Amino acid sequence: MTGDSHPDRAVEAVLPEDLEITPQPQPVEAPPPDVRPAEAAEDRGALAFLKVFRHRNYRLFFTGQLVSLMGTWITNVTQGWLVYSLTHSPLLLGITSFAGSVPVFFFSAFGGAIADRFDYRRSLFITQALACLQSAALAVLTLTGLIQVWQIVALALFQGFINAFDVPIRQAMTVEMVGREDLRHAISLNSMMFNLARVIGPSIGGILIALVGVGICFSIDAFSYAAVIASLYFMHFPARAARKHSAPLKAIAEGFAYVWNEREIRASLILIAICSAFGAAYLSLLPAFARDVLHQGSEGLGFLYTGVGAGAFLGAYALARVPDRHLFVTPVMAALGFGISLILFSQSRWFGLSLVLLIPAAFSLMLLGGSTNSIVQLLARDDMRGRVVAIYAMGFLGMMPWGSLILGWAAEHLGTGRAVALGGCICILAAGIAWNDRRSANWKLKAAE
Repeated sequence: MTGDSHPDRAVEAVLPEDLEITPQPQPVEAPPPDVRPAEAAEDRGALAFLKVFRHRNYRLFFTGQLVSLMGTWITNVTQGWLVYSLTHSPLLLGITSFAGSVPVFFFSAFGGAIADRFDYRRSLFITQALACLQSAALAVLTLTGLIQVWQIVALALFQGFINAFDVPIRQAMTVEMVGREDLRHAISLNSMMFNLARVIGPSIGGILIALVGVGICFSIDAFSYAAVIASLYFMHFPARAARKHSAPLKAIAEGFAYVWNEREIRASLILIAICSAFGAAYLSLLPAFARDVLHQGSEGLGFLYTGVGAGAFLGAYALARVPDRHLFVTPVMAALGFGISLILFSQSRWFGLSLVLLIPAAFSLMLLGGSTNSIVQLLARDDMRGRVVAIYAMGFLGMMPWGSLILGWAAEHLGTGRAVALGGCICILAAGIAWNDRRSANWKLKAAE
């Protein structure tokens, strides 16, 4: 399972006839929400986000996702380790990461259109079943000794295609599970869940690679999907009113036009797209850092990913405490901290110091992604939320593969450390431009109109 994967999976599929809605020429705008976003997020107590668990559907969602995400992070570590063990090439690490994420860039807009049109739960049944089959294929090929690099890349591409539909559908379903009044708390808790799995999964994965081999690791991920599929089965939602939209391509174009005309949403997405492309792609180079720079084995790589998860978990918790009046400046400060942390990390040659420096880097990236997610979901119209979240996924997840490809090439020619430092410098520059833009505008949270 991927997160906000994440490290959060869907493909275009033929849905049952009872789910089909005839396209109409004009979209129907949803009325303004009963609860204004700024009012909904007033409670910032240390444990305020836990009130999200009062919603039965969210309790089921959280439990299933947590189990599945731990399996996904075991696979993420295993896949990177396997590719680098077979090839010793940072470029192929970048290519594999590129293949696993680039479909989000090209196809998540279609996933957003599906999220705004069809039943969330039934759509997620399809995406999760397909993701389970993908992990099972990796396990079978590895256990039988038939695995080759091109197969890993092809299956990563298939998983990315699933994610392009799964991410916007799953993100858009959040407000239906918890309501607008608990949306920000749910976004924070989703991020904590994702990064708790990131803390636990990679360290387990690194140990399992050494103890039982990569094939068993892929098998564990395949079995972990049973938890999320079961949670979806037991969820109950009230009947969803039919939503009438334009034809699919026109609906997608309307989503892009809406985002471009909303300055706050547009500027927030541009900042995260730049930082994702040139900064967040450092994650694809961690196996090369572990092996060539820090001289560590699979256990060391697992601990590095665990450090990333710990920092991101703290960032998700910090997101829950950010008051509304600081929400728009939070991505800028996070981008600045992210760029500085990447530069410092790129210069370290000591394993302990590198592990420590990953914590503020991951903290800043999580705060950047989570605050941007909060901004776009709180400002988006209800009938546009799926498409807006899909464009957010394009900027955050979809730009990572391009960065992985660029940084992988730069690492081949300049060295791994210099490539990461270059990405950090670009993030600092983007933060400076964004800060100047926010100073010239009076941005406030307001109810979508």
